[in-house]
Amino acid sequence: AMTNETEAGEFILLGLTDVQELQHFSFIVFLLLYLTTLMGNGAIVTMVAVETRLHTPMYFFLGNLSCLDIFFSTVTVPKMLAGFLFGHQPISFGGCLAQLHFFHFLGSTEGLLLATMAYDRYVAICNPLRYSLVMSPRTCLLLAVATWSTGFVHATMHAVMTSRLRFCGHNRVNHFFCDIKPLLDLACSPTDLNMTLLNVVTTSMALGPLILIVLSYCHIISFIVQKIRPQEGRWKPFSTCASHLTVVALLYLPVLCNYTPPSSGSVLKREVQVTLMYSTVTPALNPLIYTLRNQEMRRALKKILGRNF
Repeated sequence: AMTNETEAGEFILLGLTDVQELQHFSFIVFLLLYLTTLMGNGAIVTMVAVETRLHTPMYFFLGNLSCLDIFFSTVTVPKMLAGFLFGHQPISFGGCLAQLHFFHFLGSTEGLLLATMAYDRYVAICNPLRYSLVMSPRTCLLLAVATWSTGFVHATMHAVMTSRLRFCGHNRVNHFFCDIKPLLDLACSPTDLNMTLLNVVTTSMALGPLILIVLSYCHIISFIVQKIRPQEGRWKPFSTCASHLTVVALLYLPVLCNYTPPSSGSVLKREVQVTLMYSTVTPALNPLIYTLRNQEMRRALKKILGRNF
């Protein structure tokens, strides 16, 4: 039977703000953040690739993290910038699913990668003599492939589940990109299964790595306290962890905010702000955190810049 429902062939992204004065200011701020992300992370990927002294597990994973950050912000930011300049952005159903897929693919891979980096620090500090054996190039490659593939499978599940929903008429997405929840609000077929998967699978994808990170650091701290005498400089081994912990905090504090019940105001508004934090601000800060705290990185950067100027 013919129904008078119109299938939504495209969606309209409402973006961050309708306040005209804020549009251009926001455009400049987020453009600068995006360029910082591209340049900073691009520099790290280049250094890790060309500088042989950085061909170690720690920097191999850091190179992966920087690649992720470049892709991750590229999924949402350019479309958001267009929104600031030209108002509400139309996006096709296919484009919408692609955005959703890559956002969840790269986001969950980032969490898993940070857990892998915590494991790397754990082996380096608590098992230094067996480090090169445990974290062999082959193991590192396998770990990297495993993190990227897991993220990919997780995101594919969401993309497939969302693609099976029916959307009728109402097509305004209350967000700056196609995320799952704002899309589920627009669907006119049952979304219970989608919500369950989002709550169960995505929550475990977010919290699983966090638990592994916390466990790694519990081991590291108890090892430092028990095995290293104060006069030997207890916290020296910990300094390589400081950057990693900062990056973990930057990614996970906003994520955890999303899981706490809201005090007031709309849940969606806060989710938009939180997503904004880890899709634009965190990727821009990561390279700064790693290069400022790290002598090897600074040396490599000077060397590369010296070559070019």
